[in-house]
Amino acid sequence: MSKDFSIAAYWSDGMDEDGLADWARRLRARLPAPEVSLGLVFLSPKFFPHAQPVLEILRVHARIPLLAGCSSTGLVANAEEIENAGGLVLALYSLPGAKLKGVRFTQENIASAGAEHYWPVETGVAKKDVNGWLAFVDPFHLDSESWLTSWNESYAAVPVYGGLASGNFHEQLTQVYLDGEVFEDGGVAIAVGGEVALAGVVSQGCTPIGEAWTLTRVEQNLIRHIGNRPAYAVLSETVQKMSLEDQRKAQGNLHIGLVVNEYLEDFQRGDFLIRNLIAVDPNSGVLAVGALPRMGQTIQFQRRDAAAASEDLSALLARTKKNLAGATVYGGCLFCCNGRGKNLFGRPSHDAELVQAHFGPTGLAGFFCNGEIGPVGQKNFLHGCTASLALFVKK
Repeated sequence: MSKDFSIAAYWSDGMDEDGLADWARRLRARLPAPEVSLGLVFLSPKFFPHAQPVLEILRVHARIPLLAGCSSTGLVANAEEIENAGGLVLALYSLPGAKLKGVRFTQENIASAGAEHYWPVETGVAKKDVNGWLAFVDPFHLDSESWLTSWNESYAAVPVYGGLASGNFHEQLTQVYLDGEVFEDGGVAIAVGGEVALAGVVSQGCTPIGEAWTLTRVEQNLIRHIGNRPAYAVLSETVQKMSLEDQRKAQGNLHIGLVVNEYLEDFQRGDFLIRNLIAVDPNSGVLAVGALPRMGQTIQFQRRDAAAASEDLSALLARTKKNLAGATVYGGCLFCCNGRGKNLFGRPSHDAELVQAHFGPTGLAGFFCNGEIGPVGQKNFLHGCTASLALFVKK
């Protein structure tokens, strides 16, 4: 059972060195596996002044050889989402046969990352030696989109799961952690290699509406023609074919899905990159979107609301569980958008409970993000309103 390989818990008290050390020792004692391979830690901003000693206490007393994570105002522990958290979450993972390495990167690295071989040289991790990455990134002092673009070039088709930290928004202050060090800029990534891989779910919170179409005229982020017709006319027709109830649900909640891999025989959930429908102009027939679509690309309109988000996550978790039938799942890490949780579903712990319903009981840690990272097709993207789940699985 996966619960034998991972464990996670929430510490709700403040900075109490002796209490925290005892808590870490007891948490380690509850893990049946003989060794810890990796620890993930997520701290609320309350711990900013104490982050370094906290990391040292956890490393020593839970006997963690590699510890990484970041700050967040909302935390995930097992089946619970603790929004507006004041504590910390620690998860311990035993990953038999895994080869793990933690690396740190900054904005200065991104400015230099012009060549395909840059990141393998900089990190010391060759593409052939990594099965997947976990990433924790500061959103205020690092261009996440540029970093991910260059990372995709160096590690093509290698999945990256993660998120942008949250913390003190007014001071634009977050923290990322690697072993005993605390950083207020840049990012940290964990290379997962050897006999352990990353599988996962990237649920962008939408359900498709209407049929799939081909873009026939685009300019930058403007879609002019879909199927050789004015784009607005196709959108309008799609909405009019919906039931009155679905039309009501779609009002203000319309998005566009862009197919990433055109070589698939048919398109289904998870094949579309969801982006905002920024503006529509009935007079010119043009749609403005939060992406740069290309001529000939397949698209499908999408609806995003609580019901759609729940349906999407449930369907993708069920599909992933089916695909992993018979495989050993060691535990997971969940990256939830700040716009999910109670804000979206009207109740806490929706996403974490669904993950445990499909893969539990298992050690699950995570945090609420300022942006989520995960693959669509074989390319990694930065998302919004998304639940990105990384599962440690036996390769």
